[in-house]
Amino acid sequence: MAHAIPEGNAPGPNPTPRVRPKRSQVVRACDWCRKHRVKCDNDLPCSNCKNRGGECSNGAIKAVSLPHAYRDIERLREQVRDLERQLRQERDKAAGPSNRHLPSPQSHTSLSPPDLAYGSIDSDYWHPQNFWRGIHIRTARSPQETWYGPSSLYYFVGRVTNFLNYRFQQTHSAHQMLPKTSSSVLFDGPHSARGNDPDRWPKYPVDDSIAAGVYLSPTQEEYFLDLFWQSYHTSLVPILDEAQFKEHYRSLWATPDGMRKPSALVDIVIAICMQHGLSTLPSARQKGIEDNDATIAGRWYYRRCRRLLAYEMESPTISTLQSHILCYAYLCNGSFMNMADTDCGLAVRTAYMLGLHTEPPQDMPRREKEMRKRIWWSLYVLDSKLGMKLGRPFLLQPSSAGPGLLDDGREAAMDSGSHFATPGDNTTWLTFYLHHTKLFIAARATHTSFYGRSLNIRGDQTIWDDTESLESHAEFMQPLAKSMELWVEGVPSALRTKRRDGGRPLSTDGSILEIEQFAPLWLQRQRLVLELLYHNLCTNLYRPFITFATMPNTHTLTEQMAIKCALHATTLTHIMHQVLSTTSILAGWHESFQWQWNAAITLVGFVLAYPNGTATARARNAIDMAVAVFDIFSESFAVAGGAANIVRELAAKVDFLVHQSQVEGQFAPVDVSRVRTTDRVPHINDVTGASIQDVFQMALGVDQWSDMDFLWPPGGMIPEQGPPRT
Repeated sequence: MAHAIPEGNAPGPNPTPRVRPKRSQVVRACDWCRKHRVKCDNDLPCSNCKNRGGECSNGAIKAVSLPHAYRDIERLREQVRDLERQLRQERDKAAGPSNRHLPSPQSHTSLSPPDLAYGSIDSDYWHPQNFWRGIHIRTARSPQETWYGPSSLYYFVGRVTNFLNYRFQQTHSAHQMLPKTSSSVLFDGPHSARGNDPDRWPKYPVDDSIAAGVYLSPTQEEYFLDLFWQSYHTSLVPILDEAQFKEHYRSLWATPDGMRKPSALVDIVIAICMQHGLSTLPSARQKGIEDNDATIAGRWYYRRCRRLLAYEMESPTISTLQSHILCYAYLCNGSFMNMADTDCGLAVRTAYMLGLHTEPPQDMPRREKEMRKRIWWSLYVLDSKLGMKLGRPFLLQPSSAGPGLLDDGREAAMDSGSHFATPGDNTTWLTFYLHHTKLFIAARATHTSFYGRSLNIRGDQTIWDDTESLESHAEFMQPLAKSMELWVEGVPSALRTKRRDGGRPLSTDGSILEIEQFAPLWLQRQRLVLELLYHNLCTNLYRPFITFATMPNTHTLTEQMAIKCALHATTLTHIMHQVLSTTSILAGWHESFQWQWNAAITLVGFVLAYPNGTATARARNAIDMAVAVFDIFSESFAVAGGAANIVRELAAKVDFLVHQSQVEGQFAPVDVSRVRTTDRVPHINDVTGASIQDVFQMALGVDQWSDMDFLWPPGGMIPEQGPPRT
């Protein structure tokens, strides 16, 4: 039976669904609403912020480019590293008082800013896209290529050469601007004049005293040994106890046959002192030396030292380590840089074998403790010096368990075995080494942080192809470089060379030195070496900011850094010229010649890069002054004469390009993609223009000109014992 359906409930068409009103949308919710994920409106302030009585803010979305993002990432990474360093420092402090002498960046009398730290450059330093590359080149005579890093002068010479090639191919033929003759005969060593036929070369260097059987007499040996204490002992490496060494030397002569017993340490001290002593004499008075060049003097003692050291390698002693360090110094003076690098490695490993990288035992006599510290920190300085000069990784790594800095107090000076006058209040002859070490700690930390920073550039670029990245690195360098300024503030007045007319020592104000007339020679040399080292290190740290590309804006921080580089190189040149032309303080000091060469080539590059800069005229005048310095050095060793000729010829090219820029108003814009220095820099034989090849090869040869034949004669020529007593 069907049920009746009420009329009112009769089925009908479905009702139209109610349309939901469109939600009111806002362009961007305010910061508070976005944070709490609640609905916002377009009012300002929005209703939510108005009801809560708070501030209504809306941070706009910033357009971020990929380089900006990279820099933000790098900034955050630096903050993380900084926090990690602070954490390690707090842990070291909590570890106990045994580490209280650890020379951390914060403990060196405010030596460096908080973001500097010890250690070598990260493994990422060698990343092919984001980190600095080096250059593979052939040095003076070597058929093999050798790698040099971005901080090296070789790398900078490559950049300068590429720029010269680019400019002359655009505007001039190379032969109009570069020298037509080459002095490569000098840099190829004494055998190059005999041709390339080895059969025409002598079997050993001419007039070699070992081959001729001529040795120094005991009185002659003693003469050269006495030079050591006033030179290298006080101004380079304080690694010997003078009293103990002299006693050891006397004991070597206590033999019935009147022959001195063999000693590697004595031989290398004699060798390095002959090298220094004969370099103070004019070439005409340097008898018995091939080519009248004192840089190879003492080579027969060096050879015997190397042979004796070979027998000590399995069971080294402190004397073994001291000998390796002095061999390193001898090789550096002779410009055998790769051999010196190898010797530095031997010295570092020997130091680890002897446990010098740890704090000396408590029961060890104070005199021996301080000697071990002085040896360790001398090795640290030499490793840092060579690593930054060649642009290669550091070999020695300080640790939290390492020895504290050397003591420069009067008691330590009295126990050192040497007796020198006190330079001033609270200073001794060891104070120089304390501040010498602190200088390299600051410079090495700055170097490590700068070259360890990511470049954030494409894999086919260099930093000079990206002006924005270069400017970012200039901003990064600015706080790092303050560690060098802080070091200057800590140098005592006794180690500063005064200036005339109110000038400031350790500055670039160009003031004239007022050299103390009656101060001991060793103290005068300490003051000058410390200041010259400071300017040399600053020149190297600022040199990457010399760019041959046209910057989009003038007066950039990059240009300011480049000007600082030029001012330090100019100041070094002025000091060298005044000292060499008026005193004998730096006579025979081979390392100062290398500093001057480094400054001269840097100044040439600066004037080429900034022909109309504010510091260009001063830098150009310094180039002429550098030539005068090389002329003075050439009176003692031949390579300086070659250096003078090279700089004269380069100065002529500089003058042409500066004149051209003045005629044109400025250099034509440089296509940076065509002026590039990478590990694919053309080899010397591939560089366009024979004259450019000459300049490039000569410039590289100055730093590595000596011939290894001088050091290694045929077998059987090394006598087992020293000279007979006469």
